Amino acid sequence: MASLNKVTLIGNLGRDPELRYTSNQTPFAKFSIATTEKFTSNGEQKEKTEWHNIVVWGKQAEIAQRYLKKGRQVYIEGRIEYRISEHDGQTRHFTNIKVDRFLMLGSRSDGGGQQSRSGGGYGSGNQGGYGGNQQGSQPAQRDAPANYGEPIGSVPESDDFNDDDIPF
Repeated sequence: MASLNKVTLIGNLGRDPELRYTSNQTPFAKFSIATTEKFTSNGEQKEKTEWHNIVVWGKQAEIAQRYLKKGRQVYIEGRIEYRISEHDGQTRHFTNIKVDRFLMLGSRSDGGGQQSRSGGGYGSGNQGGYGGNQQGSQPAQRDAPANYGEPIGSVPESDDFNDDDIPF
């Protein structure tokens, strides 16, 4: 029987990404995003905000740390991961979204806000189809996230990465 673990979120960053490295120097970044649902209950308009813990790995983590800032709107594709940790006799449960691909929404200058054509997206190289190639990450189509198309170009894998290499 087949199974699927896939999460798609559009929300605003609650904090700047925190870039760290594993013991073997693999980069990863952690941040949170908020998603807000608007609904009517008993004739009254209400909002419910959910917070999601996000983890990005590899080159995407470095890009996220460099370009994503608190308040910026972002589209996330990934999967749910659950962890249990015990410390001093206390058991803690963690739920994270491990990112396969993300797309920056809004313009560079706004902290989030409206979606525009100036977003840039990055996907992991291990997801066939719209995620990229096996060698590295690829930017996503600049239109709304639901309209995946052909990749625009590839993100350089070299250490001499600079702003001119980002297609937005």
